[in-house]
Amino acid sequence: MNSPDPALRLLAALDQIVLGQATMLRQMMITLLARGHALVEGVPGTAKTLAVRALARGLSLDFGRVQFTPDLMPTDLTGVNVLDDSGRDFTYRPGPVFADLLLADEINRAPAKTQAALLESMEERQVTVDGVTRPLPNAFTVFATQNPVEYEGTYPLPEAQVDRFLMKISVDYPSEEAERRILDRHDAGFRADDEGTYPLGEPVSREELLAMRDTVNRMHVDERIRRYITDIVRATREESVFALGASPRAGVALLQAAKAEAWLSGRDFAIPDDVKALSFPILRHRVVLTPEAEVEGRSSDDEVAALLETLNAPR
Repeated sequence: MNSPDPALRLLAALDQIVLGQATMLRQMMITLLARGHALVEGVPGTAKTLAVRALARGLSLDFGRVQFTPDLMPTDLTGVNVLDDSGRDFTYRPGPVFADLLLADEINRAPAKTQAALLESMEERQVTVDGVTRPLPNAFTVFATQNPVEYEGTYPLPEAQVDRFLMKISVDYPSEEAERRILDRHDAGFRADDEGTYPLGEPVSREELLAMRDTVNRMHVDERIRRYITDIVRATREESVFALGASPRAGVALLQAAKAEAWLSGRDFAIPDDVKALSFPILRHRVVLTPEAEVEGRSSDDEVAALLETLNAPR
């Protein structure tokens, strides 16, 4: 089994750039290793964009960024055929989606038509324009940031789009101590818009990333753990508090994420605690509460926690 040391070194470096957000950073790394995509949600100013920029800086990958706005068109993402200088032929001009790591910043600022332009890219890692299909880079990963849907000027993501994200990472305010350290660091010269001030060492190469992904993918998960994952996902469809339960894709996502978490923890096997901890980011965007539950102020995380209490974990 390949060592997780490159990933752990990068995580340690990121923790010195994005202070007080260790859970977000680890879940982003799990997303990357599990060959998934992540939706990162939090109020403005909680270092969502900084975290993705710093991650890209710590990897030897092509980085693309799109600022989603209400007037953004699908072709602004996927690219477009343009008439060449001769006026006889069309030439394809690739869009920013042709990157290894794509930051879809404030994705819910754009309408559903533009959001949906990422569907094929995220699921099949290819882009089809005017009937021609083009493959995306083998390391292609989307990190989409969004503000909570209650904020003015936002559009909720379609359910089909949301289900393509391996996990939804919820970002809260950092601790008081971390906020004080943020001020100290800025006073010492750190600037979020100047990557030269990021304390990053040797970047992780594309070959290292692909090798780590291959190791994670080949890890064996005991049948009892796989059954436990299936029980959790199916229980979301049976509990009356959920108007919509999780799809089978959620089970696959939970399996892959559990493998990545186990490997990062230095193990070659997943344990029930891996599955429990990752059930929240894997399921919170895939289940829909009933109106009654929402009126009572309950959250998806609350109900997932209650559901896990009713299931017997393997020993």
